[in-house]
Amino acid sequence: MRSAPLVEPKAPAGVGGAERRRARVRRGLSRSSPRPLRGGGGWAPWVYLAPALVVLGGLLVYPVYQLGLISLLEYTQAQVSGGEPTSFQGFANYAELFGDPEFWQVLLATVVFAAACVVSTLAVGCALAVLLTRVRAVPRLALMLAALGAWATPAITGSTVWLLLFDPDFGPVNRILGLGDHSWTYGRYSAFFLVLLEVVWCSFPFVMVTVYAGIRSVPSEVLEAAALDGASQWRIWRSVLAPMLRPILVVVTIQSIIWDFKVFTQIYVMTGGGGIAGQNLVLNVYAYQKAFASSQYSLGSAIGVVMLVILLAVTLVYLRLLRRQGEEL
Repeated sequence: MRSAPLVEPKAPAGVGGAERRRARVRRGLSRSSPRPLRGGGGWAPWVYLAPALVVLGGLLVYPVYQLGLISLLEYTQAQVSGGEPTSFQGFANYAELFGDPEFWQVLLATVVFAAACVVSTLAVGCALAVLLTRVRAVPRLALMLAALGAWATPAITGSTVWLLLFDPDFGPVNRILGLGDHSWTYGRYSAFFLVLLEVVWCSFPFVMVTVYAGIRSVPSEVLEAAALDGASQWRIWRSVLAPMLRPILVVVTIQSIIWDFKVFTQIYVMTGGGGIAGQNLVLNVYAYQKAFASSQYSLGSAIGVVMLVILLAVTLVYLRLLRRQGEEL
């Protein structure tokens, strides 16, 4: 007997058409999807970065080059006016600077003052950030607006307002505290303390807003579990929130160090250019006095280079910490 030919079973109606439509959609998506740049990117990234590099070169690299160049020259008012030629001094300006005991005193005062400002700013900012998570919407909004108002106030305006508040004759602070005509800017430590208050007042809003945003990103279940275990608010912050907010705390700490290390306006305005006999000098004001008050532009530039090196070292530590945290995450 002749066997019947094998016949492939037919697919149900509509199945083949659906498969063909899906295949056409997949081909269309593959054609329309973006393709990676050939040759590992080539010059394309540098073309996109060129405008930013040009701006940075004009606003940062060239001024830093001029700063370093002037610090290696003999550059005083005589050279500026053209009365005497400019001569190359090498590192003689740095040797003179490092051999001056006043420089080391100012550097120590700058480091101690900046450290006190950073610690105080972080303490106030973190405490208010935690407070924002505990109050209702209206008080939270009022506190946020008040803090942002302090942050937006220009440094010279805020310094003038704080001077009026602590004025020995008309200031309300002395009247409230019963201090009579006590002058806050006469003593070295009281003047530094007054400037510290103003610096913290205009700096804590950045820390507060940043840390508050980080706290809001922490899962509420974690905080509830810690509270159920009987942990106090301080223990929750130290053992739960602080470790989870470590990347944010590193950022605000390093930025506060950079800002507070180069404070100029508050010291210059509130202490009258550095205090009595220069008792409240910091590096920025010291460089300004050397360059413009004494017309020793080369020494002022050398101080600026020293500050730049110190801040670059702090920035490198900051980048290294971020890299380590990125690897851990």
